[in-house]
Amino acid sequence: MFPLVEIRHLNAVVVLAEELNFTRAAQRLHISQPALSKQITDLEAQYDFQLFLREKGRVLDLTDAGRAFVADARVAVFRAERAVHSARAASEGYDRVLIVGHSSHADQAWLSAILAIRLPSYPRLKIRFATRFGSELVRGVLTGELNLALVTAPSPDPAITAVPFASAPVYAALPLEHLGVHKKELFLQDLSRDEWILCVRDASPMVHDAIMETARAQSIAPKDAHGIHTADQAIYLVSEHVGVAIIAEPTTPKTVRAL
Repeated sequence: MFPLVEIRHLNAVVVLAEELNFTRAAQRLHISQPALSKQITDLEAQYDFQLFLREKGRVLDLTDAGRAFVADARVAVFRAERAVHSARAASEGYDRVLIVGHSSHADQAWLSAILAIRLPSYPRLKIRFATRFGSELVRGVLTGELNLALVTAPSPDPAITAVPFASAPVYAALPLEHLGVHKKELFLQDLSRDEWILCVRDASPMVHDAIMETARAQSIAPKDAHGIHTADQAIYLVSEHVGVAIIAEPTTPKTVRAL
């Protein structure tokens, strides 16, 4: 009989699978990179299978065993967390817990509106918010970790019911010396000579496709399209003068303009 796997180890594998980067995963887990690496290698050694493909310390991808492991590990972590939240809510006199996912950039007014909802059928309903990266929100709903999520342009999925909630602008992150910083209005044409930094299509296909279709309609052919997953990654590349970023989340007000 195999020894039981600790929840912290399951969570470490899930987070590393999502980031495919030891540094970012360790930051999310609030542990050191060596500690995370040891958790993964100890787990692989204990059960005699490899979870991740690595090269010179870099994580390249999940193995087939890793994909199978992560699918069930994610559910196990969710159920453990859900058990704790349900027990805590019950101890506080609540009958139900509604878990609402959102990104760190969600409009605070949206969260206030959800908190203001009062359902006659559920007078003792507790609402709990869970902050996730944009790419994780739909997956959280699909796995049952979240009851609903505030998502920017979710991917079409027959298992998901998507309802328009609010509209929001797309933003351009520019180096301070860029001519567009001083313009009252900014258009894609103003960025036509720059290399673009965009969220990868897998993470937000509707936003990515809308940007590229608008560019094609205006006969704009970006020199390059560097792929990123988060706004923070985009801002870093802008600061390194790789190009200009077109993102769906506002950040760093001094260098970000709405399109």
